[in-house]
Amino acid sequence: MNTIIISCQTIEDELRAAMKQSGKDYEIRWIESGLHNVPQRLHGALQQMIDSCLGCKRILLAMGFCGNSVLGLHAGPAEMVLPRVDDCVTLLCGSPQKRAETPYAYFLTDGWLRGERNIWREYQYTIEKYGEKRGSRIFHILFQNYRSVMMLDTGCFDAEKAGREIRKIAETLGLEYGSEKGTISYLTALLEENWDPAKFLVVPPHAVITPEMLSSAPR
Repeated sequence: MNTIIISCQTIEDELRAAMKQSGKDYEIRWIESGLHNVPQRLHGALQQMIDSCLGCKRILLAMGFCGNSVLGLHAGPAEMVLPRVDDCVTLLCGSPQKRAETPYAYFLTDGWLRGERNIWREYQYTIEKYGEKRGSRIFHILFQNYRSVMMLDTGCFDAEKAGREIRKIAETLGLEYGSEKGTISYLTALLEENWDPAKFLVVPPHAVITPEMLSSAPR
């Protein structure tokens, strides 16, 4: 058990595709996607899962910094490697630059739709709790800075089926619907150890992830 992957469950389709492409068969331990709504809880769950990787020499974190929830993580004698991205949307876009091309879009994949705290379930819960009129007003305020709901098509799920559901979400929220091409390049590079310092943070054994590590890549 030299290498273990810890990953957000929302990118399960993409991670499994990357593993197949790279020929890797590492053990995967999944983090509940809903924890991302509370970075402190996500941090605690991550550290607990890292601590459980006894005898492991390397831990690959298939996720982003996620509200700096990775700050302060430590893996004892194991090395940790993670992409230098703010979240899984940027991870699947392939770069911060690509993500920035559509700044007012709310991105979804089939993995996000399956999440236990996805946006559609949150909307339905809000409507049930506050009623149609007030619930809709709450969500329109939440999404007032967005112009569209975009499917991030990574090629790892049924885009036609997911697109129908995402279009319905966009129409309900009064936003435009669109589709952008995604990629699993970060995940394949993570698995194949192509760790460009500008794209990946490599945390040596017995080190703790510090703000300085997250702030910028080595030049």
